[in-house]
Amino acid sequence: MASQGLPLYLATFLTGLLECIGFAGVLFGWTSLLFVFKTEKYFLKPCEQDCLLQSNVTGPSDSKAQDEKFLLIFTLAAFMNNFMTFPTGYIFDRFKTTVARLIAIFFYTCATLIIAFTSADTAMLLFLAMPMLAVGGILFLITNLQIGNLFGKHRSTIITLYNGAFDSSSAVFLIIKLLYEKNVSLRSSFIFLSVCSVWHVGRTLLLMPQGHIPYPLPPNYSYGLCSRFVTRKEENKAAEPETKELQSKECLSPKEENSGPEQQQQQEQHSFRHCVLSRRFILHVVWLSIIQLWHYLFIGTVNSLLTKLAGGDEVTVSAYTNAFAITQFFGMLCAPWNGLLIDRLKQKYQKEARRTVQLQVPLFPSEPGFSSEAVALCSMVPSLALTSLLSLGFTLCASIPVIQLQYATFILQVVSRSFLYGCNATFLTLAFPSEHFGKLFGLVMALSAIVSLLQFPLFKVSPKSNAVNVSMALAIFLTLVHPFLVYSECRAEKKKSSVDA
Repeated sequence: MASQGLPLYLATFLTGLLECIGFAGVLFGWTSLLFVFKTEKYFLKPCEQDCLLQSNVTGPSDSKAQDEKFLLIFTLAAFMNNFMTFPTGYIFDRFKTTVARLIAIFFYTCATLIIAFTSADTAMLLFLAMPMLAVGGILFLITNLQIGNLFGKHRSTIITLYNGAFDSSSAVFLIIKLLYEKNVSLRSSFIFLSVCSVWHVGRTLLLMPQGHIPYPLPPNYSYGLCSRFVTRKEENKAAEPETKELQSKECLSPKEENSGPEQQQQQEQHSFRHCVLSRRFILHVVWLSIIQLWHYLFIGTVNSLLTKLAGGDEVTVSAYTNAFAITQFFGMLCAPWNGLLIDRLKQKYQKEARRTVQLQVPLFPSEPGFSSEAVALCSMVPSLALTSLLSLGFTLCASIPVIQLQYATFILQVVSRSFLYGCNATFLTLAFPSEHFGKLFGLVMALSAIVSLLQFPLFKVSPKSNAVNVSMALAIFLTLVHPFLVYSECRAEKKKSSVDA
């Protein structure tokens, strides 16, 4: 990392962190916003409102239709949050950072303005606004993840920190809920979020690159306001060949650097099609989809769960809703530990690989691309397994019908979720070529979005049977197959290298 660019890098990092905390993942604070919508009698017919006023307890027959509409909105928004990452990831890869961020700002501003001017009579507009809010937020995250490339060996830590900030931004809706209880209208809060788009535009022009941040960084790399000067542009163009050379060396083992005829085979193995059809990609999609489905189902139904466990007591439901939203904020503190674990293990395995090379006993075979990938994959195994185990513990806690135990459920939920998305983004950056990151990230999220649609039929079944929780616990337990097979792949490559040596 060039010392002369450090102030610019830090400014980009800190403002990006603030952007992710304040805007990127606000959708997942849905539980807090839902409480406000219910207080405003959204999706309640006049006759149902009268029934609720005459009753001390919110009965299932009165709120069932209302809960279904709200869950349908969240299901649609969560689906769009994931599914649209594939086309937006393509836009990010094809049209670069500036275009992607301007699209994000447009969607986000439109969504916040629509929510600001909705009421109980126009509640159907939420079906439009919440998906737009989700798409804008995920684009903010995608364009910010590349900032990890500025910090070299701390790349995984930065990526997981940003994913944790994405989780923590759900606390924004808690702030809106608390302000609402202090007589600050929902309209005022969302108009403020709309006005913040001016800040997003300024950051896009001044502190973000027009293209992509390369990895590894070329010497004297600059972007944003500095890159508007012709001299800097010339420096960056002159550095491009050196960057490509560094990237090729990053992917090749010492044997491969001198093996020209094998370069074409390496390019084929690093093609987008080959990545998508690989076993590691398919297993990763299954791993993410199953765990994410349970998280989405829990977030979408936690209000109904708390209402049931609290016997309809609104004060208790409000208190637990606040507790749930507060724990969400600490996702930013949990996620970096996952990144630190990955970075430390990666550095450890890289040192071992160098030591082995010096002894002229190659740790990995001469098969193209496997040397650096195998080291990276080995560092991902503990993180993948730990995420599955945390999610399993979260599922088991949530299935026990004791309201006081939900505090532990909330803690396990935020820790496992922060590990989940940080692990997902880091795995894609380490296991596959960086030029396909936007498309692969988008495709993973899009495929997992299709699975997330199951949360609505599962909600229909869950009040009638505990089989949903049992089935999800079993499915999450089976996700341990993914880290096990990744570990097996690393072991297999190590054994092959011993034979080749």
